[in-house]
Amino acid sequence: MLTMNDHNILPVEQAVDLGVSVDREMKFSLHIANISRKAHQRANLIIRCFYFKNFQSLVASHKVYVRPILESSVAWNPYLIKDIKALESVQRRFTKRLQGMEKLTYHQRLRILELDSLELRRPRADLLFTYKLVFGLIDASLHDFFVPRFNEARRGHDYKLYLPTCKTNVRSNSFNYRVIQKWNSLPNSIDFTLLKRFHKSLALKCYFHIARYFLFSWLCCV
Repeated sequence: MLTMNDHNILPVEQAVDLGVSVDREMKFSLHIANISRKAHQRANLIIRCFYFKNFQSLVASHKVYVRPILESSVAWNPYLIKDIKALESVQRRFTKRLQGMEKLTYHQRLRILELDSLELRRPRADLLFTYKLVFGLIDASLHDFFVPRFNEARRGHDYKLYLPTCKTNVRSNSFNYRVIQKWNSLPNSIDFTLLKRFHKSLALKCYFHIARYFLFSWLCCV
């Protein structure tokens, strides 16, 4: 048993820190279940409350009131299949309930509605936060997260990071490990000059191949 100042620290099955629930195995399944349920409820309200069922209003409301609930921060990221499904199912179900979308696949619905899957938005958020760290745009030290290899690589861009060894799932899915391969594999066509340009150049064709999740084929189905 751990102690601090002669006081015993009792083990717990789960804890909540800054609104994020995590269990003793450093998994976020409970947190994801809670936010998915809340997001489903809010999505249902949007569908029921809008008298005019035009795509623009419904999708705009989804972006403002539903999607932010489901967006993971760099501190937590789903890696279990059931958790990835739970998050994506909210947007998947919402888009399917829109008029004229019932018989289309999820991929087709996203294209028509000009939406990205949550699965593809997560690596982009990781990359944007990494850019801010690398170029000193936030009050945090790069060396607390990564070991830089700037200008050492013979191929690719000049801002690559050292990839350490990893032996546990918790470590491999932490932000400062999972993002390194995505960051290092960015093509030379990415514009690193300004954050705005970097964000713009992270088009689907640039980061699609680095979103290495198991469910993309499932996400493209009805």
